[in-house]
Amino acid sequence: MAKLYFYYASMNAGKSTTLLQADFNYRERGMRTALFTAALDDRFAAGTISSRIGLSAPATMFRADTDIEALVVTDHGRDPLSCVLVDEAQFLTGPQVDQLARIADGHGVPVLAYGLRTDFRGELFEGSARLLALADALVEIKSVCTCGRKATMNLRVDAHGRAVVEGAQTEIGGDERYIALCRRHHAEALAA
Repeated sequence: MAKLYFYYASMNAGKSTTLLQADFNYRERGMRTALFTAALDDRFAAGTISSRIGLSAPATMFRADTDIEALVVTDHGRDPLSCVLVDEAQFLTGPQVDQLARIADGHGVPVLAYGLRTDFRGELFEGSARLLALADALVEIKSVCTCGRKATMNLRVDAHGRAVVEGAQTEIGGDERYIALCRRHHAEALAA
């Protein structure tokens, strides 16, 4: 029976790299995959999943109004899919996560979703909250804080490296905007 997996981690933990490795493993065995990524993540080429270590693959972009289930069902009907892989899963809507669950349950296609669990304030993203509620398997990808402890939080910083405590939940950026920290150091940075 196919399952819905949620692989989550802080920024810079290797989520996209892990997704691309899973995709490679399926394709190396002659299996077909479908890759999705958030349209609003414009750090790299549009419609591409890219990792910081230089791996990349083309992907279908999703927006809040994208019917992922319809796209997958149509694609699967033409030529069976072995797996659906979703990058930046925190940007999914709740209904889109429900669609991913139906893809696994109703169509027998495993779905591997990769994303952040929380934003820079420690609040759940909508897609992550729904994945935490519905996923058959929750897998934490580990990252390390500057102190050596497990990094679970994402600190947003301004151009001077100071912690940002207010603002929109989503602000696209990489190492210049976010630092992965343990909970203690995240709280200390926000309080400073």
